[in-house]
Amino acid sequence: MINVKNLTLADTGKIITKDILSPWDRIKIGTVECITNSGVDNIIKLAHDAFLYSGNSFTKEDRMTFFDNAKNKLEEKFDYFSSLISLEGGKPIKDAQIEVKRAINGLELCKDCIKSSHGVEIPMNLNLASKNKIAIEKEFPRGVVFAVSAFNHPLNLIVHQIGPALAAGCPVIIKPSAETPASCYEFVNILFESHLPIEFCQMINVADHKVIEKFVCHEDISFLSFIGSSNVGWKLKSLLSPGSKCALEHGGVAPVILDNTIDLKKIMKPLVKACFYHAGQVCVSTQNIIVHNDVIDQFVDLLSDEVSVLKIGDPLLSDTDVGPLIRPTEVDRVELIVNEAIKNGANLIKGGKRISDTCYECTILKNPPIDSKVAQQEIFGPIVNIFGYNNIDEAIKLANHNKFAFQSSVFTNNLSMALYCYEKLIAKTVLINEQTTFRVDWMPFGGINHSGEGVGGIPYSYADMSYKKTLIIDDSL
Repeated sequence: MINVKNLTLADTGKIITKDILSPWDRIKIGTVECITNSGVDNIIKLAHDAFLYSGNSFTKEDRMTFFDNAKNKLEEKFDYFSSLISLEGGKPIKDAQIEVKRAINGLELCKDCIKSSHGVEIPMNLNLASKNKIAIEKEFPRGVVFAVSAFNHPLNLIVHQIGPALAAGCPVIIKPSAETPASCYEFVNILFESHLPIEFCQMINVADHKVIEKFVCHEDISFLSFIGSSNVGWKLKSLLSPGSKCALEHGGVAPVILDNTIDLKKIMKPLVKACFYHAGQVCVSTQNIIVHNDVIDQFVDLLSDEVSVLKIGDPLLSDTDVGPLIRPTEVDRVELIVNEAIKNGANLIKGGKRISDTCYECTILKNPPIDSKVAQQEIFGPIVNIFGYNNIDEAIKLANHNKFAFQSSVFTNNLSMALYCYEKLIAKTVLINEQTTFRVDWMPFGGINHSGEGVGGIPYSYADMSYKKTLIIDDSL
């Protein structure tokens, strides 16, 4: 049984306890403490005081040693964290292991940010006004960071939100998903064991989203890091106090365009992984595949065959490919959307049924109505749509969404077409001959339009959580 407590020295006031349920079998695996409105001001004051008065107790040298210690301790608990991610989040164990490896590397990247951080000289002595002057810029921490995280990567997302803040010297308050708080809890305890000053990182959870809003609108919160749904993210941004900055990571429909020059068999396994990794519960999960009509029938047959061998089941088993959705209501939601699409004319190629209260079949739909929910909304489930096209402009029109724009992929052996798609696709990132879920933790990552604001990736988050202060010296006196 996992008992997740709030990690803060502040008086949190009234506490509510919620159960943590396994997404696989809905068995209680622990409890989590949730704060109420009465504790918000005390938690923020502790973090803000740390920012104002404790800078010398967590120097750059201290931070670099701290990240080394934390990395080593996380490596020692590799198997424990892998199992914990799988248990509380439903991610297949083989994918959870990859997540822990990424988190370990993320801590190394945070240390690298400190090592590579530097100021610049601003040219002076260029005219009479700048004569005898020296000017430089140096990086400083922006202030208190409030971070709201998501369930689908319960360790690595936490590293991406906490790590850059601490590397920059910003105290951070982290609120993990209520479904997956244990990975964050255990990770923050590792940070304290690695000699992080306790006031620099506080972990809390909430039972009422109004408590989150009270954090966000507080004048002493300098930066909001949010990973979650578009509707919630944009609402929270609207509540920020003047001068506060934010990074919002939402999601999209992650379109893929396939032309008739590509070796379909060669790309099938990575493409299937992109569609059904973590049961499609990923912000860049491939949702709409747009295939040249010359090869669409062959593609559908190959995709169906590849999906047929995926094993759906207990995420703690080593041979499981696809686990449960995070909660039964998500299975209900996906079922309704698929049934509606079929009723309105979508051709069901594969799947289309719930397996249990917690699992849904990996589903392939061909030609659902282009304005249907399954094609236009972020499904966040194990569903992929197939559309045909005759010319590339038609494909680009199908791929471009009027709201979402995150990562898009094009598979082609035609360089001119690849570059044309790069120019015309509305996306923050366009991948050529790579699927939409590709990411390394040092690359820029994020969406535009409804898909988000700002840029993720550890070095980019570090830059967002810092600011450059200018120093000008007149050396003539």
